[in-house]
Parts: sequence; C-alpha cells; structure tokens
Amino acid sequence: MTTDPKPQLAPLAEAIPECPRCGKPVPLCICDSVEPIQSRIQLLILQHPQEQDRALGTARLTALHFKNAVVKIGLSWPSLSKALGRTVRDPSRWAVLYLGSARAAELATGAEIIAIDRKGLAEPYQEDILDDIEGVVLLDGTWSQAKALWWRNAWMLKCQRVILDPAAPSRYGKLRKEPRSDGLSTLEAAALLMSRLEQRPQIETVLLAAFDRMLTRYREVQAEMPELAPKPKKRDYRRKKRG
Repeated sequence: MTTDPKPQLAPLAEAIPECPRCGKPVPLCICDSVEPIQSRIQLLILQHPQEQDRALGTARLTALHFKNAVVKIGLSWPSLSKALGRTVRDPSRWAVLYLGSARAAELATGAEIIAIDRKGLAEPYQEDILDDIEGVVLLDGTWSQAKALWWRNAWMLKCQRVILDPAAPSRYGKLRKEPRSDGLSTLEAAALLMSRLEQRPQIETVLLAAFDRMLTRYREVQAEMPELAPKPKKRDYRRKKRG
C-alpha cells in the first residue's frame, strides 16, 4: 500500500506522451530495464482512480515486474474474485496490506510483516499464517484513498490483513513525504512482501533497483522539464468548526 500524498502535476505535463506499458511520461520510462519475475504468490494492486500519478506513482511499474500481477483502477468490487478476474476459493489465503491505525512498532513482534486480526492485534501462529498466503492485495493511493478502498470493499475482511514494520523509511525521501515512517510506496511494499513471503531476497533487490532507477531518472528529467515537478501545495486556511 502507498500512503504518500499525490503530487499535483502542471498542466503541461498532460501533453507529454506516455508509455503504454507503465503509463509514465516517456522521458521517465524505465520499462526497457524491467524483466518480469515468475512468482508463486499472485499480486493484485487496487488503485484509487485519483491516484494515477504519472510521474512518481509505482503501481503499474510494480506490476510489470511480475508475470502474474494484476492492476485494477476503481473504488469497489463485489468480491476478490471479481477484482482479480478469476475464482478465488479461499480469500483467507490472500493478504491485504492496510495499515490504518495499526502500528507494527506497538505490537513489538520484531517482524517486518505482521498478520493482525480485526482488532488490530497480532494473530497467533504468525509463521503458519504467512506461509499459507497465496496472494497479496495492495491498495494504491494516498492515506485517505487507501482508507476509502478498504471501507468500500467489505470482502477484504475475509482476507488476512497484514501490516509492515520496514527497517528503513521510503526511498521517496523529500519527493513524496510519507505521513508515517512505516508508509511505503506500492513498489517498496511489494518488494518487502513478495521477497519475504517467497523467501527470495533477490525479488526485493530487483524491485528496489528499479525504484532507484525511476527516482534517478525523475531527478535528472526534473531540471530539464519542470512541468513534471510537483506543484507546492496550498495551505488550507479555512477555520475549523468549534465543537
């Protein structure tokens, strides 16, 4: 799940051609360096319609790294099967990454991936639960957009909710400020989850290398094409209503 605010792009950015595969402006495309990975665990990315950030978003780039990944754009789907496009017999074997108000640090498990119950508490038998996961659902959007996706899709309660306790903050740095230190880009979250669940460290290495290439390309192009730079956000000076 990504929890970072969406940068607002200048109108001129809309005129720049985009790559049909990753959806990024052509000057930012790194598709030629991406080779799909065969994975046991399937990846489903649900993207909020307002989170289609052409410059710094990572949903489609993440999906390109896996041969069995699916990206769907929308607000709600009747079931996991409908969202995925195939029948899922046991949704409980699918993990949904949703942080919400839960904080891994407060659970003090020492693990990077924690399966939690509906009360936000760590499930017993963590290893058995995670070993049984056959698919992962990531919610792509800002903090509020991810919350909207979570609450509009009741079928997610049939899945196993997980949260992350990453060893390092997002590599976005100052480009996209995260509201919490455990908030990662969709690509970083996929890298951590897929590599740990499949016990294949090389998955994380490959994805993070691609993320670094994307950010490097962005910084290089930004100076030449300022229309791709995020606009500074306006402060909201509206007074809050007193209770």
